[in-house]
Amino acid sequence: MEEYGKILIIAMPIFLTLIIIEKIYGIYKKNDTAPLIDSVSSISSGITNSVKDVLGLSITFLSYEWLVSKIALQHLESNVLSYFIAFFVIDFYGYWSHRLAHQINFLWNKHAIHHSSEEFNLACALRQPIASLVNLFTFLLIPAALLGVPTSVIAITLPLHLFLQFWYHTKHIKKMGFLEQILVTPSHHRVHHAINPEYLDKNHSQIFIFWDKLFGTFQEELDDVPPVFGITRPANTWNPIKINFQHLSLLISDAWRAPKWKDKLTIWFKPTGWRPENFEEKYPVNKIENVFDFEKYGTQNSQRLTYWSLAQVLITLLFVSYLFDNIAKIGFPHLFIYGFFIFLTIYSYSELMDKSKFAVFWETLRLGFVISIISYYGDWFGLNRVIPISNYIIFAYLILSIMATVYFVNFEFKINQNQYINS
Repeated sequence: MEEYGKILIIAMPIFLTLIIIEKIYGIYKKNDTAPLIDSVSSISSGITNSVKDVLGLSITFLSYEWLVSKIALQHLESNVLSYFIAFFVIDFYGYWSHRLAHQINFLWNKHAIHHSSEEFNLACALRQPIASLVNLFTFLLIPAALLGVPTSVIAITLPLHLFLQFWYHTKHIKKMGFLEQILVTPSHHRVHHAINPEYLDKNHSQIFIFWDKLFGTFQEELDDVPPVFGITRPANTWNPIKINFQHLSLLISDAWRAPKWKDKLTIWFKPTGWRPENFEEKYPVNKIENVFDFEKYGTQNSQRLTYWSLAQVLITLLFVSYLFDNIAKIGFPHLFIYGFFIFLTIYSYSELMDKSKFAVFWETLRLGFVISIISYYGDWFGLNRVIPISNYIIFAYLILSIMATVYFVNFEFKINQNQYINS
C-alpha cells in the first residue's frame, strides 16, 4: 500500500504534464480534443480510483501468491525472464478480463466509467473504476503461477502494465505503420472507445494487439467512419462516483421490477445492455440511436465555472499528494477518514459542475466534516508539523469554496436558466 502510494506520487505529475502538453498542442493545431471540464471529471475519476486502491478497498478471493504456492512447477528468480513472462501473461489476463467486462451485464458496471467520456484524450485514460471491489480474474494468471513467477514480480508489473496504457488515449497520433500489427496504438484504441455500430466491442487488447486478431475481436479504424466516443446510454453527469454505479442501479431496478424469477436471476449474466422483455418500452432509459446526431453533455459552461472546477481538482491533488506521501504516518483507521474526505470533496465539486442545487448541501457537509476532524485531532493529520498555519489555510479554502458554490447555485445558474427560458 505504502509502496503503491509512492509510485503514484511519481506518476501523477507525469500524467498531469502529458495532459497539459496534449491540451497546448491541441490549441496550437486548432484541434483541441480536451475540454477543461471533461478533463476535470476524468482526473477526478483517476483520483477516486487511486485512493480506493491505496486504501485497499477491494477483495481478492483467489490470490496469486496462493496460486504459486499450490501449482508452481518450478520457482523463477526475479530476473529479466520472469518479468518478460509476467508482462506477457498479464497482457493475456488483461485482454480477457477487459473483453468479459464488455460482454457480461454486471461486469460492465465496473468498466463503464472508463468509456463514459464523450471525448477521447489522455485525461480520459484516468477514468478508472471504484466499483471494481472484487477481483474475479486472478485465475487468468495461472500460466505465470505454473512457471513460478514470483509474486513480487507480478506486483511490480501490474501497475507498470496499467501505466503503459495511458499514451494511446489521444486523437493527435494517427496510424503508426508496422507498429499497428504488433502494439495497441491510438488508432486501435479509438475504435475500442467508439460507439459506432461498426466499432462496438472491438479491440480489447491492452498492449499487444495480436490477442484481438487471434480471438476474432479486431477492427481497423476506417477512413470513412469517424469514431464517436462515449457510451450508448450516456452518463449525463460529470460526477465520477455517480457514473461508477449507474449501470448497477439500472440492473438492480430491472431485477426488482422483473416479473419472472428467471429474469431476476439471469439479468446479471446476460450480455451487456440486456433487459427483460418489453422493459425498453415500459421503463425507457436514454439511449443514443444515431451516433452522429446527439448533443454532448455539459458543453455550455461559463469560464468562471470551468476555471473554478479546474482549481478544485488541483487543490484536491494537493490533498491527495499529502495522503500518498504520508500513508505510514497517518495510519489506520485515519486513512479511511482521509479517503472519505477526498470522495466527499470530489462528489461536492462535481455536483456543482453538474449545476445541481444540492452542491451547497455537500459543501456544507464537507465543512462540518473537516471542522469535526480538526476539533478532534487538533490539526489536519499532522500537517501542522509541516505548515504551522495549515488549519487556517484549510478553513480559508473551505469557506471560499462554500461562498463560490452559493454564488454559482443562487446567482449564475439561475440567471442562465432564466435566459434560456426567455429565449
